[in-house]
Amino acid sequence: MTIDEQKIACRARAAARRALAHVAADDRASARLAQVLGEYAGQVISGYVAIRTEIDPMPALRIAAGQGSRICLPVIDAPATPLRFRAYTPGDALADGALNTLEPAHGDFLRPDVVVLPMLAFARDGRRLGYGGGYYDRTLHALRETGPVVAIGFAYQAQMDDDLPTDPYDQPLDLMVTDQQIIDFRR
Repeated sequence: MTIDEQKIACRARAAARRALAHVAADDRASARLAQVLGEYAGQVISGYVAIRTEIDPMPALRIAAGQGSRICLPVIDAPATPLRFRAYTPGDALADGALNTLEPAHGDFLRPDVVVLPMLAFARDGRRLGYGGGYYDRTLHALRETGPVVAIGFAYQAQMDDDLPTDPYDQPLDLMVTDQQIIDFRR
């Protein structure tokens, strides 16, 4: 089986695990994410608007905004390109974006210091598996070439899978926040 075929099979298994975890979700993950984001108070933090059964970072992003951080959300300009990040204040209008996402309707584009990102699966060594478009991998690569950025994965513990297929262009996470733990991969 090729790496691409392995990733497709892995994505299907991960989506099923995430859907089950989503049904049983509580606010522990948001509290942990808010704790981690508190360490970056005053910086530019990118989050996302949850789709499907993704874990929702908005409660933690609202807290971070209240602590003086500037919040931004990803904007997909075109296939196979890095994301850009538009300023967002909780409550701002959102517009339909590419791939059934929501993005800020207007606002300045910012360079995030911290990127909170969704996924289908993660491994305990900092690898992650996304949806296959490569948007976050391209984005993290481009951001890391221009300066420091902290990549924080946000997912349910049930999404952990140490048997993730990876490619050389897959970008690792710096931290992982779940409903059960915080993992710092930089240590």
